[in-house]
Amino acid sequence: MKKKLLTLMCTLMLVCSLTACGNADQAASASGGKHWIIATDTVFKPFEYTDANGNFVGIDVDILEAVAKDQGFDYELQSLGWDSGVAAVQAGQADALIAGATINQERIDSGWIFSDGYYDATQIFTVKADSDIASFEDLKGLNVAVKTGTAGADFANSLKDQYGFTVTTFEDSPTMYQDVILGNSAACVEDAPIMKASIKEGGLALKTLDGLESEAAPYGFAIMNSENQELVDMFNKGLANIKANGKYQEILDKYLK
Repeated sequence: MKKKLLTLMCTLMLVCSLTACGNADQAASASGGKHWIIATDTVFKPFEYTDANGNFVGIDVDILEAVAKDQGFDYELQSLGWDSGVAAVQAGQADALIAGATINQERIDSGWIFSDGYYDATQIFTVKADSDIASFEDLKGLNVAVKTGTAGADFANSLKDQYGFTVTTFEDSPTMYQDVILGNSAACVEDAPIMKASIKEGGLALKTLDGLESEAAPYGFAIMNSENQELVDMFNKGLANIKANGKYQEILDKYLK
């Protein structure tokens, strides 16, 4: 009797072990067999920021969560700041970046591998609320603040020689905004949805200048190591699915309406 009981217990343990292994294998398969590290910015409202309750939220945060859920992959989102996030992906300390990264040829040529675009944005010149500046010509002899390594910086640098202004770079958006508010720079250049949200919700003494903005360009999820192409492929599939089922528009409405 004891032998039969022992045999039964061993059989059950073996079955449970195999079932656990099977479940683990299924989970690993669903997540691509990897725990992905994804870097992002710290303050880029409404795409990534900390809310009043201390939670890290935003369009990028919610899109990534929805895509990962749709595709069944596991990830950790690390809020590092723009420069540090880019550097982490370049160094292989993170697998990908989602931080309102504009898709452009210069980045592609330097090794960035982008997903399909998930949001089209423009870069816009912004001045103090009481400024008389109304055109690019009004910036002659003045300074424009930009955030290093961004599409806004590229836009300003493409115009500075033509309109005779100088450019100063900053590591983050809030410091750049303050430089304009304090009068050290006459204007700054930021992605339009971020700038408008920051002015409205932060009560900043700034205003955007209609007509002084770039052509629209898409944001993309990015990797810098082709070995991580499967992550981009999953992002593209998940993005298409959440657009089709309405989740994507729900996320945009949550933050932009």
